[in-house]
Amino acid sequence: MADVASLENLATPSLMLDETIMLRNIERLERRLAALKVSARPHLKTVKSVDAARCVLRNASGATVSTLREAEVFARAGVTDILYCVGIAPQKLPRVLALRATGCDLVVILDSLAQARAVAEASRKAGAAIPALIEIDCDGHRSGLAPGDPTVVEIARILVHEGAELRGVVAHAGESYGARGEASLVAFAEQERDAVVAAVARLEAAGFACPVVSVGSTPTAHFARDLSGVTEVRAGVYVFFDLVQAGIGICGLEDIALSVLTTVIGHQRERGWIMIDAGWMALSRDRGTASQPVDQGYGVVCDIEGRVLDGLIVAATNQEHGIIAARPGSAVQLPEMAVGTMLRILPNHACATAAQFDGYQVLTAAGGLDYWPRFRGW
Repeated sequence: MADVASLENLATPSLMLDETIMLRNIERLERRLAALKVSARPHLKTVKSVDAARCVLRNASGATVSTLREAEVFARAGVTDILYCVGIAPQKLPRVLALRATGCDLVVILDSLAQARAVAEASRKAGAAIPALIEIDCDGHRSGLAPGDPTVVEIARILVHEGAELRGVVAHAGESYGARGEASLVAFAEQERDAVVAAVARLEAAGFACPVVSVGSTPTAHFARDLSGVTEVRAGVYVFFDLVQAGIGICGLEDIALSVLTTVIGHQRERGWIMIDAGWMALSRDRGTASQPVDQGYGVVCDIEGRVLDGLIVAATNQEHGIIAARPGSAVQLPEMAVGTMLRILPNHACATAAQFDGYQVLTAAGGLDYWPRFRGW
């Protein structure tokens, strides 16, 4: 990593990214998917950075995004195969068509007859078929249609016969984020696969081809044992990992590539508090570990070099203040930390914490310090 002196010159709070850990995380999933003989379509909603995306996409078949802003930025950077993986709103279709007109193969997803009709109508008017995946509900988490719902075939008929294009099906096992233990995670991955395979069988029996069968979440991508019938896997937060993923059992604290650099600005010794200049504006309000066996507060405390300080968490936050304290139930003694001491905080949710910043201070694999811009918006 970069020498401590270079970190001490950074303003705080700053978003830190350890490139060595990030590359290790990327390679880990690449090896898994290669062994399962399936393509990767990484989700770029976590990184929102062209520099980071170049690392993530080096062996990928295409990209996944969660906003049209992401699609536009990455398309300008040369990414030409993009799945916009949020149910399409009709008023966004002109932007979809504009982006496709630049040569980007942008695909949308949908799960209703109304969306299918809107996509077909926009395609006819433009004289250019918009490709779509039908979203399949594999676990009742959010959106999508049950594999056996007759609406699945009705949507296919509208797309194919009224001017658009049926590209295939897509599912996301969002409930896997609540799983505990290997057996549960393996079961979620199989449930996800079974749902899309069943939907494809129904569509093919009705005469509709499904060249793309897309599944994925970070938990299921790492615990899938059989991906027969699947053509691609999506995952995003695996690039950085975070405390929620560690709590599920997908990674260890040593695999978390993202942290927030912060400075000690005061003490409330009688309360057992150390004050820092990273509040919820820097760390986010995400409390994703609160429902897990180990509640990590607003983040785990590390020294400036990224070594975990056992038993210390950011227990509370205000807008620009964080309060470090011993984790409830811990016997750890609060260490002496002078005002000006710099620390790093591991985040609960990498996507939410990264979204608070304009860029990454990158601890490069070569041992230097670099800066990678991020972008925001919809």
